[in-house]
Order: sequence, then C-alpha cells, then structure tokens
Amino acid sequence: MFVMGIAERKNRQKQALRERILDAARRIVMREGFAALSMRKIADAIEYSPATLYLHFASRDEIAQALCAEGYAQLLETFVPLAGIADPAERLKALGRAYVAFGVAHPETYRLIFMEDPSYTGAALGGAVKGKAVADPANAGAASGAAATSEDTGASAADEASSETAATEADPGEAALHIMISALDELKAAGRLSASMDVAVWAEAFWANLHGIVALNLTCPVFPTAPLDTVVGVALDAWLGASHAEQAPTGAVGSAGTRKKKSPGTRLESAAQPDNDLDAQPLAKKPAKATASGVTAPPARRKITSA
Repeated sequence: MFVMGIAERKNRQKQALRERILDAARRIVMREGFAALSMRKIADAIEYSPATLYLHFASRDEIAQALCAEGYAQLLETFVPLAGIADPAERLKALGRAYVAFGVAHPETYRLIFMEDPSYTGAALGGAVKGKAVADPANAGAASGAAATSEDTGASAADEASSETAATEADPGEAALHIMISALDELKAAGRLSASMDVAVWAEAFWANLHGIVALNLTCPVFPTAPLDTVVGVALDAWLGASHAEQAPTGAVGSAGTRKKKSPGTRLESAAQPDNDLDAQPLAKKPAKATASGVTAPPARRKITSA
C-alpha cells in the first residue's frame, strides 16, 4: 500500500507538470502566436530545464497536437447541447453558427488547429473519412427507420450524439464532426438531400464554407463588410434554405441586389436609381394628363387669347 501511494503521488506530480507545460504553451500561443512557441521558451516560463520538457513531450509538435486536442474538446462542448435540436436543418444551422463563434472567440487556437500545420488538422479530416461509413447504403435502412418517427427525432439525435461523444471521447474532433454528419444523415433519410449525395463529401464542403468565413475574418481586414452574423446567416440559408418567414424579405433583397451589381458603387447607384424612377414618373404622367384634359384645353387657350 505504501509503495502504491508513492507511485500514485509520482503519477500525480507528473500529470501536474504536464499541465503546467501545456498551460505555459497555451499562454505563449495566445499572446505571441504559434511561431513564437519553443521548448526553451516554455521551459523558461515554468522555470524548468528544457531537458525536463522532453520527459513529457517529444517535440514542440507534440505539444501543439495536445493543444489542438484541447481545442477540439472546446468545440465539441459547444456542439453537444445543440444535438437535441429536432429539425436537422436547423440543427446544422446552429452548429454552423457555433463553429464560427468558436473560431472568432478563440482565434489563436483556431489558427493552430486549422491554419498552421496540416498534420494538426488531421483529426477532423480523419473523422470525415470514417464518417463515410455512416453514409454507406448498408446503413441507409437504419437511418431511414430512425427518421420515420419525426416526433422522436430530437431525442434520438441527442441520444445518438451523446453515445457518439462517449465512444469517441479520445478524439473530440471526430466526435464533433459526427454530430454534423448525423444531422446530414437525417436530412438524406427524410428525402431532403439527394439520395445519390455522399454525406461525407457534403459535410466536407459545408465545413469548408464555414472555415472560409472564419479564416477570412481572422486574416482579411476588410472582411466582412456586413455584420458577421449576417454573412453567416446568408451562407447557412444558401446551403440549407431559409424559413418561410424569411423567404419574402429574401426575395426583395435579391431584386435589389440585382441592381446593385451593375457597378462597384453599389450603394450610390442603388440610391440614385429610385431618384431616376421618380423623375421619370411625372414625365410619363404629363402626356396622360394632357390627354385626359383635352376637353378643357380649348377654354384655357381662349382665356390666354382674350388676355
């Protein structure tokens, strides 16, 4: 018992030091970016020799991968509560908004996971490859059976997401992606996606769209010109369709948008266009008035003549 106590204490101390190393690395990345991260800088921050760090992590890349795993876990935490949304299209919209919000709230973590080194992004892409098994025709029967009971969709989705989360606890990036793929499976089983659609490919394309929004927001000073929520909403509606309440205003905006594309000065031109229309209206009405007042025109001429 006494020997076990010593071993347990040493294990706790080792785990505590590992956490200190990761905490120091996380602070450096958040403050200075990933390029500034080095084993020596981490060692200086925790007041240990660099050799001590190598007892816990083989390289800087291994530390980065551990930080990525933490980032995936954070992303998964934002996804899990949304898995209970009954309608799969609305669930995907909520997941899309949560994804963008995560990237904006944690820019350095997002850069590290998705924009620094392809090997760090491997977990998510690996999950997408495994997700193809879910989209296989062999599993279509089970998926359609689950979708047949629409009233239980929300509960079954939440149960499925929680079971997937538990099963892939060691790989939160894969678990997060599977929550998205499950919603796509429901859409396909309900006939809201083409039967020939590869769900895994659709998920990759959808993710790429969301990643593009986050990446541009982080790297391009002039993006977006509209509020970010608006841009995200338009993108999600383009992929998944707008609700009936939103469709009428969308049509009105679309017609105005067609006029705005005429030149780079969209706002000036759209503002000028109504003025031109208003100026044209009296000109169109004057001949009509003259025609309508043709009976009274001769008396007017006689008055002028007599004057």
